[in-house]
Amino acid sequence: MLSSRTKLRTAAAVVTAAAALAGFGAGTANAAGWPAPQEGAFLYSGTNGSGSVTKVDLNDFGTCHDLAQPARSIQIINGAASVVVYSGTDCTGSAWASGSFRQANLPVAELSYRVVAAS
Repeated sequence: MLSSRTKLRTAAAVVTAAAALAGFGAGTANAAGWPAPQEGAFLYSGTNGSGSVTKVDLNDFGTCHDLAQPARSIQIINGAASVVVYSGTDCTGSAWASGSFRQANLPVAELSYRVVAAS
């Protein structure tokens, strides 16, 4: 027969495991909204990598590009380049820099972008 101390340890282990699995499940559900990570840079018209996609040419440094549709999220995997998005056309307005490894919803709908060297 199990002692009350053993029963208590077993119950605590079950509760801890259940909490860990619940947390993992929540994280998986959140990550499932994004497209699978792939090398390059992509701007999405919706949040969490949804909507129409603009593939960014990471070799076109410094050129300003206006977007056909405002971008609401970004995914970038590249060690050498970063994307700066702007709230206005012609790379005007407030700027937000992605870094070279990032998956994020943008603070506002962005209307233009420029590729810069990663710092």
